[in-house]
Amino acid sequence: MTSHQTAQTMKPATAAKKLGVYLEATPAEFQEGVVSRTELSALQADPPQWLQDLRTKGPHPRPVVAAKLGVSIAGLARGGVTEPLTTEQIEALKAELPEWLQKERTIQAEVRKETVRIKEKNAKRGEQPA
Repeated sequence: MTSHQTAQTMKPATAAKKLGVYLEATPAEFQEGVVSRTELSALQADPPQWLQDLRTKGPHPRPVVAAKLGVSIAGLARGGVTEPLTTEQIEALKAELPEWLQKERTIQAEVRKETVRIKEKNAKRGEQPA
């Protein structure tokens, strides 16, 4: 008895998310096909020029935009940023530093501090005998 193994595939949207790129900016053949795990690994290991360009210039999906600006995805929405942004647009926002961005960065910093505090509290609890 031989085992027949089929290649696992994913939708283009899933592959784009894993690659950290905006799906609508990818080439048509990428958007219309399916991507195997082997192909995804190959794209990650040796990205073609279109992927390199998307990663450096954009447009970037919301999670990447949020990370580059140092805010949450919800913070982007509260700031009115609903569309993907290019690296140039992100840099312009950083230079302009609008009030909403300053506020969201402060909120994000507080969330991070609270996360660390809770993690430390839980670690102490785990060390104490029950």
